[in-house]
Amino acid sequence: MASGAALVTGCVLPASPPRANHVHSRTRGCRSLRFHHTRRLFGCAPARGHLKLARAEGYPAMDGTNDGSPSSKLHTRLRLWEFPDCYILEPIDGLADLFLSVSRANGTMNLVEALPPCGSSTPKVQTVYGVIGVLKLAVGSFFLVITDRDCVGSYLGHAIFKVTGLKVLPCNNALNTTSAEQKKMESEFSELLDAAERTIGLHFSYDINLTLSAQRLHDLGDEYKSLPLWRQAEPRFLWNSYLLEPLIENKLNQYLLPVIQGSFQNMHAEVGSEKLNVTLIARRCTRRIGTRMWRRGADAEGYAANFVETEQIMQSKGFTASYVQVRGSMPFMWEQIVDLTYKPSFDIVRQEDAPRVLERHFHDLQKKYGAVLAVDLVNTGGGEGRLRERYAKSIEPILSEDVRYVHFDFHRVCGHIHFERLSQLYEQIKDYLKQHRYFLINDKGEKIEEQTGTVRTNCIDCLDRTNVTQSMIGRKILESQLQRIGVLGVDGTISNHPAFDTNYKVLWANHGDAISIQYSGTPALKGDFVRYGKRTTQGIVNDLWNALARYYLNNFVDGTKQDAMDLLQGHYTTSVSRDMAVPRKGGLLENYASFRLAFALIMGALMFMMMSLRHARDDVRHFFLSLLWAGLCIGITHFVRANGRTFTNRPRFHQSHH
Repeated sequence: MASGAALVTGCVLPASPPRANHVHSRTRGCRSLRFHHTRRLFGCAPARGHLKLARAEGYPAMDGTNDGSPSSKLHTRLRLWEFPDCYILEPIDGLADLFLSVSRANGTMNLVEALPPCGSSTPKVQTVYGVIGVLKLAVGSFFLVITDRDCVGSYLGHAIFKVTGLKVLPCNNALNTTSAEQKKMESEFSELLDAAERTIGLHFSYDINLTLSAQRLHDLGDEYKSLPLWRQAEPRFLWNSYLLEPLIENKLNQYLLPVIQGSFQNMHAEVGSEKLNVTLIARRCTRRIGTRMWRRGADAEGYAANFVETEQIMQSKGFTASYVQVRGSMPFMWEQIVDLTYKPSFDIVRQEDAPRVLERHFHDLQKKYGAVLAVDLVNTGGGEGRLRERYAKSIEPILSEDVRYVHFDFHRVCGHIHFERLSQLYEQIKDYLKQHRYFLINDKGEKIEEQTGTVRTNCIDCLDRTNVTQSMIGRKILESQLQRIGVLGVDGTISNHPAFDTNYKVLWANHGDAISIQYSGTPALKGDFVRYGKRTTQGIVNDLWNALARYYLNNFVDGTKQDAMDLLQGHYTTSVSRDMAVPRKGGLLENYASFRLAFALIMGALMFMMMSLRHARDDVRHFFLSLLWAGLCIGITHFVRANGRTFTNRPRFHQSHH
């Protein structure tokens, strides 16, 4: 049979049992309205049964699922009623008879048996697919609910969903805005909540713990597997950990939906006569979450910025194989604060603490993954070279059989087009990869191989060079797995099967783009090599455009985005008291500095200068006026450049390491 491949685009969802028998007895004033929505929602329900791809194709389904009694299962669909004084979340999946009532005055939560009377106004009604959590701010509480979702594939036999619609429900009617200061604070938080609604890359499952790798799920004990999903979750990757706290306090177990941020890519393929399924999962660590320029390096606890765990899962012939690798910023304290220049300078902070911070980071990695091979892809010279020297010097005291360090100057060796030279790096690390293997189980769920070490890759952003390198490692590991189970011959490669090869490249390119967009705001650079196996003219043009877009976003957008991330993660908490205001910018210049205003003044000065020059022949005074306008233009430009950091969009809650 000819080789072929296809990307997974969806999955069949389980039907919910109808609850029409409850309609007339418990609706009170909203009886007819609720009956109308019940008919509309259940009239087009999918066929009964949950399509579990792994089980259907003969793969062993992993435990660690939420398969307990109905009372322990998570709600998959809820009807949201927006009454004047409360929100009502009505389960429409047949798992419970009680409704969740949330006060619009102060956010208090209660389980109730019936809807309140509708009164003269008709409540707004819509279907939601889960509760992300509750955010408590100085201006009140806010409920975050999922208004739309897409099924993007299956993870070890269970449907995985991507959040495509997020809505913030304000619960602050009791907090009357009176003073101008309070109104300003409410406006500022409203801007952050708007940014929070635009959060991308959120994924979840109602049935399986998505925060753990296949190997860790397999090794869980029965007692641990019986816990609710939120109790099983790996705290580093539980994106809504802070937001779930109010729900946990109220013991609302059926509403505690664990969510990760990252990427989920899935494809089916045929190699010869064998079918296989390949999945790529990215799990973003929340400990030092943030944007490209406002979260660099590591904090004092050793948590690195842009730390992402990537798991590649292969299923074929009844076997399930997995390989985990990680990426993250160089794990010591350094900064690169935006200042309107294209490439701000790197600043190593508290150099004397670098060995301690780095040791903490690698100690944590060893506890989670076993041995660690650090692959450093930064340049040997320039500002990157100073960071490389600090990294190499700081890691030297802890180097051993279980902690190794390899530097590979990606730009010097590969340039901008010769990425095939990554084979030189593979020759340096292939013995380590073979020694620490990968996870593999057979059709009976018996462990055949165990992964005992991981590769930690970094460049400066841990995006572009890192993704090219990780895709190379993933390809080599996948070829080894397919050779082991007999899908490929002893010397067989993915490249020998063009259709599979093409879709596998697209899988990794989409994976890299998703991680890059979350951190930098644009798709990954050098993505054409990952996608097509070579550099293209269009790819180079796209890289130029994305580089310019990154400059704009980093300088003029990401400050607000960073604040929204910090609020959602609880990295900056606010009192429920209205007396607590958000941090203020210090100084007159910082309060009123605006790049837009400066740009408008420069353009105005240029326009008046040109107008004066046009009349200079008729009146010498216009010549001197043009010099005056030119001087003003140069002066403003110089002032903005000298105070570049002040004119950028900075986080309000950000504190420099200094």
